[in-house]
Amino acid sequence: MIWLIVIFALVLLLGGFEMFLVLALPALGVKEAFYPNLPDAALVQKVIGGINHSTLLAIPFFILAAHLMGAGRIATQLTDLMRVFLGHTRGGMGQTTIGASMAFGSVSGSAPATVAAMGRIVYPQMRETGFSERFGLGLLVASAETALLIPPSITLIIYGWITGTSIAQLFAGGLAVGLVLGLAFSLMVTIEARRRGLEGGPRTAWSDRLRALWDAKWALGMPVIILGGIYSGLFTPTEAAAVSVVYAIFVEMVIFRDLNFAKLVEVTEDSAVATAVIFVLLAVGGLLSFFVTLAQVPQAITAFLETANAGPITFLLVVNLCFLIAGMFIDPNSALLILVPPLFPVAQAFGVDPVHFGMIVTLNICIGMITPPFGLDIFVASSTLDRPVLSIIAGVWPFVALNILVLLIVTYVPEISLFVPDLFFR
Repeated sequence: MIWLIVIFALVLLLGGFEMFLVLALPALGVKEAFYPNLPDAALVQKVIGGINHSTLLAIPFFILAAHLMGAGRIATQLTDLMRVFLGHTRGGMGQTTIGASMAFGSVSGSAPATVAAMGRIVYPQMRETGFSERFGLGLLVASAETALLIPPSITLIIYGWITGTSIAQLFAGGLAVGLVLGLAFSLMVTIEARRRGLEGGPRTAWSDRLRALWDAKWALGMPVIILGGIYSGLFTPTEAAAVSVVYAIFVEMVIFRDLNFAKLVEVTEDSAVATAVIFVLLAVGGLLSFFVTLAQVPQAITAFLETANAGPITFLLVVNLCFLIAGMFIDPNSALLILVPPLFPVAQAFGVDPVHFGMIVTLNICIGMITPPFGLDIFVASSTLDRPVLSIIAGVWPFVALNILVLLIVTYVPEISLFVPDLFFR
């Protein structure tokens, strides 16, 4: 039965069908072929059940907050602050791009939103300070990936919903892994700057840095509220998402006054469309996961690996290969919905920590976002900056290689993922 699902889905994917049909039609086909007596009402319950979870309420709130900040002044203030603290280092504008992307990711949870918000601000300045078009485009797209790891990551929320893993623990693990990925990008920027003979700007006096911190207090309030509220136990992740929307509206409309009511309505509509796309995929993904469970796919995978005398090292290598291949052709949420349900029980059988497995999955999703031919962030950057897709693809390959290296380190050194969760929650 599983082969019927796979073959049918591949045919639909190659035929150019929308992703929700690629997920839904194989499930319906399996139902008619193997479970004709299963009531249609049961399918409806599975579809509704796929999105009927309070945890998922965080997704539309964080998406709206990200759109509000991208349309207002918070993104610019975060970038200016990072420039004050990092601009004097070698390749200072490249380092600023990484820091600003991580900062914006800490309040948005969305890599595409980070590309769109940062692109118009940092890319022209990278070019002005001597970075090549190829490297600048690659760095912009790649550094936005940290938004998928650093809280409040929408990808981690979806993974936590699928597997029942603590969102707070996933956020803690993502913070550590996101910093490791950001440091790897920073090292690459330093090497590129040295190769091209680029220096940093003048060092900013501490009095000016403190003034910049004060000027950015409203922008910095967002990550303080989100992360501080979650880790102090004051908010759940869902409540923190709702508070972030209220805070973003207040800051952008009352303090900065960059948004009026008409713009608020427009931003809300865009956010609703983005949310609807995700929730349709989650709904039909729940249906597909139901039939994958009925087919006992996890048990079949475990039995095969045991027969082949494969241990957890080999299993995790297979997981990485599956996600890397899937990331080239389908969007990240679909990859999560297709691969996590059958692979997560196998990971548990091999004793892989759920938080560690979540970091491995999310890093793979990061790579898929920038991997040709269908890396989503590549097309967002192309649209935002009006640059050819092929130019962005040319610049992104070194970062794909660096990502794979970080992925292997995180895969086989679980302490990187588990140190912060163990420190705060265990």
